[in-house]
Amino acid sequence: MDLKEDIKARLNIEDVIGEYVQLNRAGRNFKGLSPFSHEKTASFMVSPEKQIWHDFSSGKGGNIFSFVMDVEGLDFREALEFLARKAGLDISKYRSSPNATSSSKIKNRLYEANELAAKYYQKSLTQNQEALRYLIKSRGFSKQTILDFRLGYAPNTGSALTDFMKKREFTSKELSQSGLITQRFRGDGDMFRGRIMIPLMDSQGRALGFTARLLKDEPNAPKYLNTPQTALYDKSSHVYGLNLAKESIRKEKFSVIVEGNLDVIASHQAGVTNVVATAGTAMTENHLKELGRFGTDIRLAFDRDDAGIAATERAIPIAEKLGVNLSIIDIPQGKDPDELIRHDAKLWEQAILANQDVLDWLISQYQIRADLATHAGRDTFKDAVLASVKRLESAGEQGFYAKKVAAILGYSEEAVHDELRLLKEGKKTYRTIHNQPEQIDKQRLELKRVQDHLMAVCLLQPALRFNLNSLTPEMLYDDEAIQLLSYLLGHGELAFEGTVPDDLNEISDYVKILLLQYEQLYQGLGLLELRNEAARLQTRLVEEYVKTKKVGLSHALRTANESQTETLLLEVRELDQLLKSHKGGR
Repeated sequence: MDLKEDIKARLNIEDVIGEYVQLNRAGRNFKGLSPFSHEKTASFMVSPEKQIWHDFSSGKGGNIFSFVMDVEGLDFREALEFLARKAGLDISKYRSSPNATSSSKIKNRLYEANELAAKYYQKSLTQNQEALRYLIKSRGFSKQTILDFRLGYAPNTGSALTDFMKKREFTSKELSQSGLITQRFRGDGDMFRGRIMIPLMDSQGRALGFTARLLKDEPNAPKYLNTPQTALYDKSSHVYGLNLAKESIRKEKFSVIVEGNLDVIASHQAGVTNVVATAGTAMTENHLKELGRFGTDIRLAFDRDDAGIAATERAIPIAEKLGVNLSIIDIPQGKDPDELIRHDAKLWEQAILANQDVLDWLISQYQIRADLATHAGRDTFKDAVLASVKRLESAGEQGFYAKKVAAILGYSEEAVHDELRLLKEGKKTYRTIHNQPEQIDKQRLELKRVQDHLMAVCLLQPALRFNLNSLTPEMLYDDEAIQLLSYLLGHGELAFEGTVPDDLNEISDYVKILLLQYEQLYQGLGLLELRNEAARLQTRLVEEYVKTKKVGLSHALRTANESQTETLLLEVRELDQLLKSHKGGR
């Protein structure tokens, strides 16, 4: 039995998404306003035929499971259980598996792979003076701290770790399953390159994966790169630093959650060792359960930005449900813990001890953001506070905060209680979307659109696939596009009939999204128009790649020695030639 397939057979994607978004029929598809951005013109599409959705405004897309993961803030397993309940399926019937022993063996191999990789990165760090200077001089970490947290360095080469691991008899499949290699480039290659490596360990101290920070900033490259979801690493459950913090948490009878792994390391070095981190502000019930085993007093030290406030709002009902006492650490002058510790470690200790009740802190933040001198501002404040108050299980607590809201706004307690009652009775048509609209990187989104539109045209029009010949994986913006590029280059004449080939099953949702984009944007255009469009899109990608690479080379030239300068200038000339030959071919 396959739970995932049975869910898809029982639930219609348009019905599930229709609980969150008002959908209107648009031919064979449905259309609505994006729940992930503040758009005013509907560009959110759902295809019942393909069982996928795509949001043109934010660039998001996927299947029924990815949608629930995004709007409810769940990991895949939680989304699977959520939808199974909706479909009326008994999950317990799917849990027994004759492959349990095999699964255990696979996990043991992944533990071994991550452990060996961690040792390799540690050894590499000792051989790279620049990485050592960054950790010791720039971050202020002692050698003992570096050893305690097993910090390392990933060489900035294509396959140094891959080659090392294969010599130790690890297969490509095992390395891929552990998240240590990628096929973004043709053939196997290291997932992490030129980065400071921070092992992610479970409460027993076993390496599950890595967080990797760029040693040198590169344009358009993410500063931090994490191990993807694997059989070992699940960011919705993992608590960073717990293996080193758990005894201190038991002793102090409370834990502190910060946003960054380096904040944890800095705090431990300063002697405050009951500090851990989640993956940014993505805190879940699993995180609080894990920490609750060691102490039910949990203090959050998140940023005072929208993401920090949204995470705090989401944590309140979870904490209530688990019986966790949640409070907030308000860091002076808006610094993060690492900055505060480097300024004065005692201020960090004082901030921890001056923790505030979570809802009192939220109310103070809402007051700062809302203009209480205006009617609209007062409504915004009231709605935001009462949305959190209604999640409290205690009627007495609800009454206390309703009274506080009334006092702040100068309203009658009866009026505020009436508003709270209406909220609790659920007078809304659509379900609440727990994940807040994201701040979208507009430039990256635009370039990803260019990439996807080119892929869509070339997927459906084999005669135009020559436009892909001058592209390389480095010019693309995600793994799915890179995999499809490789496939299309190897199948230049193969006509796409609408059924996803077996070779592309791994990225079938991405292929279906491209089909939907083609239907919406290019259906009905003649071959000449499509040829011009493909040429324009290809040129845009090449130009952006050359521009980005030249910016990086320009930075490198400022500090290069004579021999390095010659090599760098050669790369600049090659980029100029690439752009010139490409434009000349048009």
